[in-house]
Amino acid sequence: MIRFVLATLAASLVLAPMGLTETDDQVTARSDAIDLAGAFQNDGFKIRDGNFLGQISKDHSQIVAVNLYSGNAYWFTASTGQKANKLKVSIFDDSGKPVSYMPYQSGPRAAAGFSPDASGLYYIKVRLEEGQPAIFCLIYSYK
Repeated sequence: MIRFVLATLAASLVLAPMGLTETDDQVTARSDAIDLAGAFQNDGFKIRDGNFLGQISKDHSQIVAVNLYSGNAYWFTASTGQKANKLKVSIFDDSGKPVSYMPYQSGPRAAAGFSPDASGLYYIKVRLEEGQPAIFCLIYSYK
C-alpha cells in the first residue's frame, strides 16, 4: 500500500535543488526544520545536504523513500513553519509496516529518531494531524 501511495505522490514531492527561487513558506518551513535538527547536532548528528518539500493537508500525507544503513542512527525532522497545529513524522519498513522509533512532536514541528537493524529501503511519512493545508520541509540527520 505504501508503494502505491509513494508512486502517486512522487510528482508532488520535490527534492529542493540549489539555485531555484523558493516561496516564503518553503524558506520558513526549511529554516524551522533546520532549527529543530540543530538540537540533534549537539549529539553528533550531521545534517544531510538537501531537503524534501511538499504540500500536506489532513487528508493528504506525504511519503518519502530513503535508503538507510544498519549501524547508523537517523533523525528525520519536519516543519510547516507556523502553518499547522500538529505535525507527525512516522517511519515504515520496505513492506509498509511501522517500525519502532523515537517520536518528537511540538505543534508545527515533528521528528522521528531511528536506528535500523537492517540496511535497506524505508519510508518516512509526514502527516498533518491538525491545521490548514501547508507546505512542509523534511530533512534528515545521521551519525
